[in-house]
Amino acid sequence: MKDVTQLTEGWNLRHGRELLPARVPGCVHTDLLAAEVIPDPFLGLNETEVAWVGRREWTYVTDVSHDSGHERTDLVLDGLDTAARITFGGREIGTTRNMHRTHRFDVTGTTGELEVRFASAYDEAEAVREVTGDRPNVYPEPFQYIRKMASGFGWDWGPTLVTAGIWRPVRLEHWSTARLASVRPLVTVGERTGGVEIRLRVERTDRGAGRDLLARATVAGQEAQVRFEGDEAVLRLTVERPRLWWPRGYGDQPLYDLDVTLLDADGELDTWHRRIGFRTVELDRTADERGSGFTLVVNGERVFARGVNWIPDDVFPSRVTPERYRARLGQAADANVDLVRVWGGGIYEDDAFYDVCDELGLMVWQDFLFACAAYPEEQPLRGEIEAEARDNVIRLMPHPSLVIWNGNNENLWGFRDWGWEPELAGDSWGEGYYLGLLPRLVAELDPTRHYTAGSPWSGSWDHHPNDPDHGTHHSWEVWNRQDYAEYRANVPRFVAEFGWQAPPTMATLRRALPDEEPAPDSPGMLHHQKAEEGNDKLNRGVARHFALPEGDFDRWHYLTQVVQARAVAAGIEHWRSHWPVCSGTVVWQLNDCWPVSSWAAIDGDGRSKPLHHELRRVYADRLLTLQPGEGAPVLALVNQSATEWRTAVTLRRLEAAGATLDRSVQEVAVPARSVLRLPVLPGLVPRAHTAEEFLVADADGLRALYFPVTDKDFSYVRPAFDIALEPVGGDGGKVDVVVNAHTLVRDLLLQADRLGPDARADRGLTTLLAGEQARIRLDGCDGVTEDDVRAALFCVGAK
Repeated sequence: MKDVTQLTEGWNLRHGRELLPARVPGCVHTDLLAAEVIPDPFLGLNETEVAWVGRREWTYVTDVSHDSGHERTDLVLDGLDTAARITFGGREIGTTRNMHRTHRFDVTGTTGELEVRFASAYDEAEAVREVTGDRPNVYPEPFQYIRKMASGFGWDWGPTLVTAGIWRPVRLEHWSTARLASVRPLVTVGERTGGVEIRLRVERTDRGAGRDLLARATVAGQEAQVRFEGDEAVLRLTVERPRLWWPRGYGDQPLYDLDVTLLDADGELDTWHRRIGFRTVELDRTADERGSGFTLVVNGERVFARGVNWIPDDVFPSRVTPERYRARLGQAADANVDLVRVWGGGIYEDDAFYDVCDELGLMVWQDFLFACAAYPEEQPLRGEIEAEARDNVIRLMPHPSLVIWNGNNENLWGFRDWGWEPELAGDSWGEGYYLGLLPRLVAELDPTRHYTAGSPWSGSWDHHPNDPDHGTHHSWEVWNRQDYAEYRANVPRFVAEFGWQAPPTMATLRRALPDEEPAPDSPGMLHHQKAEEGNDKLNRGVARHFALPEGDFDRWHYLTQVVQARAVAAGIEHWRSHWPVCSGTVVWQLNDCWPVSSWAAIDGDGRSKPLHHELRRVYADRLLTLQPGEGAPVLALVNQSATEWRTAVTLRRLEAAGATLDRSVQEVAVPARSVLRLPVLPGLVPRAHTAEEFLVADADGLRALYFPVTDKDFSYVRPAFDIALEPVGGDGGKVDVVVNAHTLVRDLLLQADRLGPDARADRGLTTLLAGEQARIRLDGCDGVTEDDVRAALFCVGAK
């Protein structure tokens, strides 16, 4: 039977003449930080002080001795970042140049010092550029010339911290006769059965070359076996009436243990284990009078995808533990998300990420790792890219949560619109990967899943790559140049990226800027704002709806959070109300990789912004929304649940001071998985452009508001409310903040982190009418007083 020796202890990092303790998995930055050689690059302006780290060579060493008694010993490195030369026992055993691959070397009989020497990623990238020639990209860094996490070179939300190191586990595998080199389970579902076709490949030792080998597989109490003819074999199992795996909100997520054992006449040689799920996934791209769609169909059920984009959760990915994956993806599920897109400028995440998605019912859209650049198709990159794709398709395909492969992020769009074509002058730029190599590999290795060439992509060059009427669309014109109300100007078929920025929470800012009193334009705030003209766009977004506060950072911080939440909600509510024409929204972005002003709903310290709470509302199964219409608002009831929604909708036209001008109650029935759109009756419509009236809709505890003008122009009565604190019995550290409104109180926000770094509130922006009460559960701060809470409460007020 195969034996495994983990090589995680006893590593050192050479730093000049010193040997520093090193952690494996890890990276140079985290080791230097632990040894207090560098300051924390996440704090203040320290990022610039550690830029030298990415431009040096680094060497990891350890002593290895082993005597396994097996015929063969392999050194297996699950992730080297990135260009490395490996020596063992005084001899070179191999080189690597790809962060995203597993590498295996025969080290039978070798002991002694194991050394992994990393070249500077910049030097490696420049060497490749000399061979392939120059190509355009969106940032002044050479990330497209090296198979490495692109965003580590800096992005419009990320720092430039170019890493090196052994970022995934290292081990010795000792084996005899043969081992399982590749296991590919193809899972299908018929009318009453589930099928598992397992394609196997083995590697043999010299003495194992002529041996008879047998593979046995079990799943759901079913067993099958097959004898090898050569080095490949196929096993087939049938499961009667399997329970289907569903996205969250559509059903359960049953998972089945699939075990494969390799044997010869003497017994077991190797084993393989994964959990699988039975489900079908189709991608409906049917053309209609509006264009061509992009609708996921799971187990025959058409799905409006409620998605978020995922970036690496730390710029040093080796720090992201299974527990951290579970916490962050749990936050996504808590926001009623059902799809997570793994963006192409990051990494293929650890199996722990996909395991959690399997369990939570989070569909995974997986990008291949190309983003915002023209990529050379020549060697040495082409061979690395094919090997990388093969590695990761085979590794990830057992996961039922994985529903689609995507060729790249924005590169097809970039070729058409960003001036690349004349600059390239006929040179390769990646099209051969996205329209040739990658679809061929997916068809060969994972034919049960769909592949799309890019995001955005209209399905062919017959249409503009970012045409909203065809396929997937990225909506960035609004954030870059317009008011968020412009999200309502069109109805894309599938919105794969859109978003609005806001700073991180105050507790995160205080930790990240310890020596600074933050202001919108203070040095640390500007350094932790990586977007082009980011603060100008934040200020423009606020100024369109509110009086821009001068010299009041607390107010500015609150208003930027309000505008972020409102902007994203405006897009989602509009697009959801047009299902099935629009079949999904994927918010940019769920998470951050460090403390920064960004589009994230959860900041770099893992704290929820108001946007995270707003996503829970707008991504709920049932949504009530009032949308601008031709001459009158439209009431839309979105019912994504599995049952009919019968309810009474109460509509009220109110004065700013609170008096009711008109009222109606309407009984409605909304079929499952559908939308009902109703024009608001004339008597209920607030006068056009009035600053003194607004409309409220209520149904089943849900509420929608419609204001004819912006808050800056509305005639608010100065907000008045009382608060009281009620301890939660039997549960120390929790208290209910009870708010009683005497006037309209719009977008009330308790910023719990202002009360303590571990404090949390269970709700975000809340609007109350006069006479209404809200109860906010506060957790994680002891001894809080009413004065403390009042200092952490904000709302929209009079001019």
